[in-house]
Amino acid sequence: MVRMSALKDKLQADLSAAMKSRDEVRTRTIRMALAAINVEEVAGKAARELSDEEVVKVLTKEAKKRREAAEAFSNAGRQDRAQAELDEHAVLEEYLPAQLSDEELYRLVDEAIAETGAAGPQAMGQVMKVVNPRVAGRAEGGRVAQAVRSRLAASSS
Repeated sequence: MVRMSALKDKLQADLSAAMKSRDEVRTRTIRMALAAINVEEVAGKAARELSDEEVVKVLTKEAKKRREAAEAFSNAGRQDRAQAELDEHAVLEEYLPAQLSDEELYRLVDEAIAETGAAGPQAMGQVMKVVNPRVAGRAEGGRVAQAVRSRLAASSS
């Protein structure tokens, strides 16, 4: 069987290193990430090996969960738990592609709008179809949608 994900291999190697160095946060976070990847691999009709892109999607989803949980704990006055979630988020970020700056994101959105000839908020889905593959894990979906929405609103006025 051919291994499809170099990223998953790296996570497993880093887990061993974290365990040896007794780094509890890294160990816990990487274990959780590998568990989420394994769940995704056995989801569906047949078990399969995830590609690096699919592993990035799983890690992005897990990072988002950590960020949202940190925000919720912070709002509830639980700074200790919020910090633990932020620490896990920082570990996950190391395995994700660098996030796009606002300028880069808006440039990609503008290019997609120009390509599709989209105008007005009703064309949002059309633009998102073009932008999402280009962004691929480098910006959160909500952030991309917000950028598309604001550019389309600006172009229609």
